[in-house]
Amino acid sequence: MHDLLWLLLPVAALTGWWTGRRGRQNQAGGGLLRRDYFQGLNFLLNEQPDKAIEVFTRMVQVDSDTVETHLALGSLFRRRGEVERAIRIHQNLIARPTLSRDQRTYALLELGEDYLRAGLLDRAESLFQEVVDLNAHVEPALRSLLEIYQQEKEWARAIEVAERLEQTSGSPMRLVIAQFHCEQAEIERDRGEINTARQCLRRALTIDPACVRASMLIGELERSLGNHDSAVLALTRITQQDPEFLPVVLDTLGDSYAALGREQDFEAFLAAVPESAQGASVILRQTELRRQRDGDVAAQAFLVEALRRHPSVRGLDRLIEFNLQSAETPQPTELAVLHDLFSRLLQDKAMYACHQCGFSARSLHWQCPGCRSWASIRPIRGVEGE
Repeated sequence: MHDLLWLLLPVAALTGWWTGRRGRQNQAGGGLLRRDYFQGLNFLLNEQPDKAIEVFTRMVQVDSDTVETHLALGSLFRRRGEVERAIRIHQNLIARPTLSRDQRTYALLELGEDYLRAGLLDRAESLFQEVVDLNAHVEPALRSLLEIYQQEKEWARAIEVAERLEQTSGSPMRLVIAQFHCEQAEIERDRGEINTARQCLRRALTIDPACVRASMLIGELERSLGNHDSAVLALTRITQQDPEFLPVVLDTLGDSYAALGREQDFEAFLAAVPESAQGASVILRQTELRRQRDGDVAAQAFLVEALRRHPSVRGLDRLIEFNLQSAETPQPTELAVLHDLFSRLLQDKAMYACHQCGFSARSLHWQCPGCRSWASIRPIRGVEGE
């Protein structure tokens, strides 16, 4: 309710200015207009926004002096979810021959936003493109076009718009553009167009050399084709791009090292992972490799030492497993209960979180379902995560 009142204040101010202007121009009718204005303001102050809107709307007739007020009212209706009323107001404005070029262009932009909110994407796209062609209010029109093309998964058009938006606004868009190329690559891969998919991923890395997703997709693609050397090259590159994403590719990377008969190289690679990226997944993979090579006792000793430096629930759960498997465990019943407790705790625990809005999930999303930002979701770190 308070947010709505703040939105209505500019409308009230504009209406009051117009009322005063008309009151000076027409002293006979000015008293009635002022009474209506103060009645609307009273409704507003008493948190009766519906009645206030009714009064302000009744007061304002479309002419060159009241266009801004109508635009404010239309925007307010859209924010409240009354899209049909917003559309009627903006359509009525556009039909007026007395509008200036800038006023008409802005009304077109607002009507496009109405259609976008209503889900009428084709109509919205046409209006935003018209605004861009008129070379006025270009940046907001491009941002809305970008939103439409993402919804429709038209990635080639999204790339074109993002590149133009970068030129217009000066804001870097390379991270987003690289993600669009990755989206294209996944579509081409699923179609069986492997070379086209590779080209898309190379473009993504050219635009954003730190694009972890592109390296992951290359690694997965090459492994699926049996090109394990290329897969290892792509996936190990992630340690330079963003080592916090290494846990996501450990299984794929381990499979390719194993297919090449290079398990020792895999272990050496894990040992060289930066200390800041030594999370639970890396430690547990090292523990398993140590167990396969030197046995349970050596693996358990390694895990205990690693947990002193990087404590984690997942690591502690694995340590309990070691003790349950040992014949020398003095209290297996208590340990079994503790192991079951940790397993339940980890079963539904989110593994990833968005650094923009806090959205969390067990699977990795490259576009946050919560705030729709790209590449903002990362592995959760700490005792309950990595």
